[in-house]
This record gives sequence, structure tokens and C-alpha cells, in this order.
Amino acid sequence: MEKIVIEGGNRLIGEVSVSGAKNAILPLMAASILVDGWNVIRNVPSLRDIKTFRDLLLHIGCEVDEDPEEKTIRIRAHEITSFEAPYEMVKTMRASILVLGPLVSRFRRARVSLPGGCAIGTRPVDVHLMGLKKIGCDVTLEHGYINVKADRLIGTRIYLDIPSVTGTENLMLAGVHAEGVTVIENAAMEPEVVFLAESLNRMGAQIRGAGTDTITIEGVRELHPAEHTVIPDRIEAGTFMIATAMTRGNVLIKNCPLEYLDSLNLKLKEAGVDVRAENSGVRVIGDYPLRSVDIKTLPYPGFPTDMQAQMMAMMTISSGLSVITETVFENRFMHVGELKRMGADIIINGNCAIVKGVERLSGAPLMATDLRASASLVLAGLVADGVTEVSRIYHLDRGYENIEKKLSGLGARIKRINSE
Repeated sequence: MEKIVIEGGNRLIGEVSVSGAKNAILPLMAASILVDGWNVIRNVPSLRDIKTFRDLLLHIGCEVDEDPEEKTIRIRAHEITSFEAPYEMVKTMRASILVLGPLVSRFRRARVSLPGGCAIGTRPVDVHLMGLKKIGCDVTLEHGYINVKADRLIGTRIYLDIPSVTGTENLMLAGVHAEGVTVIENAAMEPEVVFLAESLNRMGAQIRGAGTDTITIEGVRELHPAEHTVIPDRIEAGTFMIATAMTRGNVLIKNCPLEYLDSLNLKLKEAGVDVRAENSGVRVIGDYPLRSVDIKTLPYPGFPTDMQAQMMAMMTISSGLSVITETVFENRFMHVGELKRMGADIIINGNCAIVKGVERLSGAPLMATDLRASASLVLAGLVADGVTEVSRIYHLDRGYENIEKKLSGLGARIKRINSE
């Protein structure tokens, strides 16, 4: 097992580039199932989740050709040999459910394991199944699997009880081959949803309204492969913005999609951080004392739940009292216990965390519980006195490409070691 070791106290200075967005790549990899030909995806980072999804595509019979140096993946779904996403694969990554929509869309059948719960809370698939039933699918649950069959797919109006990102994406993928028009209301508006719609349109789909709460899909008989360049990862960019602010740094974050980070940008400025657009990136300049700000996570364009843990790490050393309210996932305070081991002053009250800033944190051995919690512990380690060791970093590798190398390039004293 590997762990990350950090000796805190260094300011982050320099330039860093943001990798392609994992949450944009995975649905696009799933969309490759829709076409018989080589779909090409560029700007693909080396991440555990992408490798897991690649293995799933290989399992169902897709051909996958990777070029890590060019950061490119080519996928061809010429001969699908299996219509099942088994539990052994789905349990390691909930996004595996994204194969459900395209398999049903192209082949009218799919069998996908129910994902179950995870450390940050339950994420029910009800909206996926309800939408598939609406467009004509026969959906049954049996032995822990979702079984879906359809003779034909008929466009209709679908209202989502919650604006689920993967639910919206799955129904878009299913709806591209439905007869007539499919309308998804209360749809997710995240940039990754917009990117998927634009990518599908590049492949011959007819989708309008992505980025609003109503998406309209006019079914087409056939799609064709295309080339796609993935958008930058707004969560990675935001993580570097907070890291710079916490360390009183001065960093130019290249390829930073500031237009997708408006809520974070406003909160950082409210906290006293200097954030300014510069060339094709964003310069962040941190200065003390940081001011405490209140945060409430909401679906896009609200403050992202995927930035909550990192922002909490910053609030632990800010001046004043902060109330952080988590409305998206019920268990997304798993990092609080670890931050308290470092000397943070945090009280949990239901779905609220009350954070009183302290003068300094102390390095400690820590254990990560999920992807974004891992990032928050690394950020806390950057400013803590002494040495911080973060174990179970396989969570971190799911969504951050070489984070320790990128931070080290900015002056952080951080390294990855074998904990054996």
C-alpha cells in the first residue's frame, strides 16, 4: 500500500496545468458503445476510475486502444459480446452504471449490477430506472441486478425528482435512438452534462437545452464516431485554487475553467483571496488572515459538493466561524474526524459542520475515506506543522493525476512512498 507524506509550511509558487475532467470522460467513454467505429477521446489523464471503466468496456466486448503519451483513448464497439456490467466492477466505481443507457439505446438490452451505497452516502438509481420505463423499457430488479429490455424506445417527457448528473446522462444516452422527442425536465446542468450533449451532437445526435433544466432530444436512427477533446477538470482546478490560498501562495493555474467555478470564485474572494483571470488561466494569490465564510452545497451552478471537503480544510485555519451545510450527500463529513486529529475545531450538527478557525494545524497520520476527503487531508497537510501521512490514497488516484508531482513542482514538500 502507498501513502503520501507531507512536510507542511511551504508556500506554493509557480504554474500548474489542469488535467482533463474525469467526470466528462467517463460518460463519453460510455457513449462510444453507441457507434460501430473508433471514437477518439483526447486530453485523457491517467486515473484509476478511467482504467476501471476501460476494463468494463473490454469486458463487454469493446476494443480499446490507449496512447498515454498522447493522452488519447480510442474505443470501438464493433462486436459487443456481453450486455452485463458485473458487481465486481460496479462496486469499485458507481459511474459504471453509465453503460446502462447506451446498451439499451443501441441493443435494447442491458444487465447492470446495482451499485449499492458508498462512504459519502447513498446515491439511488431510481431516476435512471423511472426514465427508462417512461421511454418504453421493461425494467426488473433481480439478485442485485438491473435487467432492462425493450422492443422499441418511444420519446416522452421525463421529470427527474432530483437533478441527478448520471441520471441525466444515462437518459440522454438512451434517448438518442428513441422514436420521436424525449424531454428531460429538472435535468442536471453541470458542465460535464453540456460536454456530453455537445459530444453526442458531434456524433450525429440532435440534443438541445443542455446547460438548462430542460433538455430536448430528437431521436435519430444512427450515430457516427467522432473526435473529442475533454474539458478541464473544474474540481482539480478548484483544489489547486484552495491549496494556493491556504499556503499564502502565488500560482498561475493553466487551463483553469473559471467560468465553471463561479460559486467557488465568489467564496474565495469573500474569504480574502485574490483571484484573477490571466492569459488562458487563473492566477490565485493567497494572503493571511483568511476570513471564514459560510458554504452550502447545491447542484450546479451552486457550490459543488465535490469542493466541500477542500473548502472545509481551508476554513480550519481561517479567522472566525464558518457554517458548512451539506445538502447533496448525507455522509460527506467523513473527513472531519481526520481534520480534528490535526487540531481542527469542528462540530457536526446534522448536515451542518461548524468550523472555528485555529491558529495552526499539526501534522498527523491520517486515513482517507473517499476521493475528495483525500484531497482535503493533503491540503491540510500542506499548512500543518510537522509531518502528515495520508494512507489509503487509492481514493486520491481515482480523480487526481499525479497530484503529489504537481504540488511538488510548486514547492510543496510532498512525496509518495510505499507504506510497507
